[in-house]
Amino acid sequence: QRPPKRKQREISPLLDKTTTRETHRDIMGADDVVTREYTINLGKATHGVTFKKRAPRAVKAIKTFAQKMMKTSDVRVDVKLNKAVWSKGIRNVPKRIRVQISRRRNDNEDADEEMYSYVTVCEDVQKGDFKGLGTKVITE
Repeated sequence: QRPPKRKQREISPLLDKTTTRETHRDIMGADDVVTREYTINLGKATHGVTFKKRAPRAVKAIKTFAQKMMKTSDVRVDVKLNKAVWSKGIRNVPKRIRVQISRRRNDNEDADEEMYSYVTVCEDVQKGDFKGLGTKVITE
């Protein structure tokens, strides 16, 4: 007896075979100003890392996460977020952290990109209570 066939992955109705990566980016709005809240698992990023490199590695992981989510190479980390990562020292980085990432317009004319990402820590989340939060889009 054969196992049942797998379901085909459903393609987004916005995308069809004729759309290219550029049009997909336009449809999904990678050029808009937007703010979202994410939970980042820093335990994954710092697992197996030398003690004296954990907090710097966590900050780098936050930056790469923001680059992937917001599709900008210019990522700026808020001072409060840096303090939250380093709050328990260089070795004992928090397992998870709730961040707010906002894609903003670059006011500087000399900048390479027109958008940059600004990452801050969410103050409203209680310590260790990240269950069921998911990603939230914040409208201003």
